[in-house]
Amino acid sequence: QVQLEEYGGGLVQPGGSLELSCAASGITVGIKAMGWYRQAPGKERELVASITSGDITTYGEPVKGRFTISRDNAMTTVTLQMNSLKPEDTAVYYCNARQVIIRANDYWGQGTQVTVSS
Repeated sequence: QVQLEEYGGGLVQPGGSLELSCAASGITVGIKAMGWYRQAPGKERELVASITSGDITTYGEPVKGRFTISRDNAMTTVTLQMNSLKPEDTAVYYCNARQVIIRANDYWGQGTQVTVSS
């Protein structure tokens, strides 16, 4: 089992920056990818950014060029730097970890609220 704890989030003005971090604990061997998803009210959960153990990154179209994802060497912590935030970035952000031991399992954090508003 993998437990994910998220840090960061909060209220920020449009154009501002915010950093989210996610720390994995428990049985962390075999984590092949970590990332962030978000869900706004009335919308489906969408990919924000992900990074693999081979440092392949993927970004959702709405955040390309504004957000940057990074990880630690142990693949137990992932950080999302969010710049030039817009009101439409307002959502609950969820950390995800994909662990592959014989089969793949996805784990999720509890979510952290990000609100972009003046």
